[in-house]
Amino acid sequence: MMYYMLMSFFCGIWVFSSNRKYLLMMLLSLEFIVLILYFFLFYYLMMFNFELFFGLIYLTFSVCEGVLGLSILVSMIRSYGKDFFFIYNLLQC
Repeated sequence: MMYYMLMSFFCGIWVFSSNRKYLLMMLLSLEFIVLILYFFLFYYLMMFNFELFFGLIYLTFSVCEGVLGLSILVSMIRSYGKDFFFIYNLLQC
């Protein structure tokens, strides 16, 4: 079971690093990585009989991360009209 989770984690990292053209695809691969990390955390906490409250805190922060990414996506689409990541110049004020 852990082998499949580890393979899916590395597949998510590979998709994130190789698909840098669209911001939406980058956000989806980041959310996939966050979900796999949540499964790792859940199995770790269940294996050692710890409380699952830390998993709830992790989910809260991951939702905040997802909302922040979507807000950046919406502001980028409103200002540029596309979600191409290479159009956005980070050095511009």
